[in-house]
Amino acid sequence: MVTTRHDTDRAAAHADGASAAGVEAARERALAAAAAVPDPELPMLTLADLGILRGVDVDEDGTLQVWITPTYSGCPALTEMRADVDRSVRAAGFDRVRVRTALSPAWTTDWITEEGRRKLADHGISPPGKAPRRDPGPVPLTLLPTRTVPRCPLCGAADTEELSRFGATSCKSLHRCRSCLEPFEHVKEI
Repeated sequence: MVTTRHDTDRAAAHADGASAAGVEAARERALAAAAAVPDPELPMLTLADLGILRGVDVDEDGTLQVWITPTYSGCPALTEMRADVDRSVRAAGFDRVRVRTALSPAWTTDWITEEGRRKLADHGISPPGKAPRRDPGPVPLTLLPTRTVPRCPLCGAADTEELSRFGATSCKSLHRCRSCLEPFEHVKEI
């Protein structure tokens, strides 16, 4: 479920004299358009499925602010995601659109929706487990690799092995199932 970044009643009260209900309806329509944008690297998932879409605000002048959080700050797909969101919201009938990036709080694989996890598995990609828990404040540096042993998304067997720490993208690793012998990718937990 996508949540708004700010209190929508406050935003609605500032939007060009429009009624609060009208502003909320427009915000919901813009949110739906942005939520339908596919991820450029995993096109079977939407940005909402991945938890990248954070919300939509309406400024005092009626400009829409669409907030996204990339999976990591150096994500090479960020420019394309911003352009796709802008294009989708404009196609839904909005002229004044700004796509903003929120880096805090940092994205985590825990933000992937259940629908997103199901879509990953349906496409032969092992969804991530729970992200590692960290205390607030400085993050200690761990020099040893953290490995998970994902279940095979094709046959469900737990007897799998890692073939490569990196798959087609840096957020995935490559594995093989020892039961059905099929290779598969796994989305790393972060």
